[in-house]
Amino acid sequence: MSEVVLNAVVRNETGKRMNRLRSTDKIPGVYYAHGETNINITATPLAMKPLIYTTNTHLINLKLDNGDSKTCILRDVQFDPITDRPVHFDLQGVKENEELTVQVPVVLNGSPKGVKDGGTVQHIMHKVRVSCLPKYIPEQIVLEVSDLGMNDSIHVRDIKIENVRVLDNPGSAVVAVVPPTVVKEEVVAVPGVTPEAAAIAATAAEPEVIAKGKKPVEGETAPAKK
Repeated sequence: MSEVVLNAVVRNETGKRMNRLRSTDKIPGVYYAHGETNINITATPLAMKPLIYTTNTHLINLKLDNGDSKTCILRDVQFDPITDRPVHFDLQGVKENEELTVQVPVVLNGSPKGVKDGGTVQHIMHKVRVSCLPKYIPEQIVLEVSDLGMNDSIHVRDIKIENVRVLDNPGSAVVAVVPPTVVKEEVVAVPGVTPEAAAIAATAAEPEVIAKGKKPVEGETAPAKK
């Protein structure tokens, strides 16, 4: 697993005063770990970019302006609902000999055989929850899907990673190839008529043939043929 260095500044601002930090293009965050005091910090959007906009999981070497260093992972990021800009982040400290639970991105590799037969790929689970020591955290889980035919799928139980325990439901499908959807015409229920008979009648019904010429107005007599 690769390591990313994150330079951050210890902050004193809390509550509403954090809005002032955001206006100066800084993102407030917090570092926490079991048995340690929380540390309020700030980082720049540029420094956070490799951690937020990525498909990989990283160990973070957090370097603070007071000289301290911490090993951690990015646990959570909050975004502004309007601008979609990051407004807060959480870093969780990790220890070399303690297992931790993280979500690892799932990446698909290859083009399934079933797609050539008209099927569609459904990527159901984009992240999988795993537990392991920090040094064994995979950056991503790559699933080879080239051999998937129509109605084939890969489940959580099929994911095998050395020194890593997958915690999600073993029966959950991660990716599947499904046949194209066929839209069936609805058959209207008629009292006294079975659905089977109604379906046969609907299939057998022929379109009405409209006679050529002017349609007689109600109350008038149709003109005689010449």
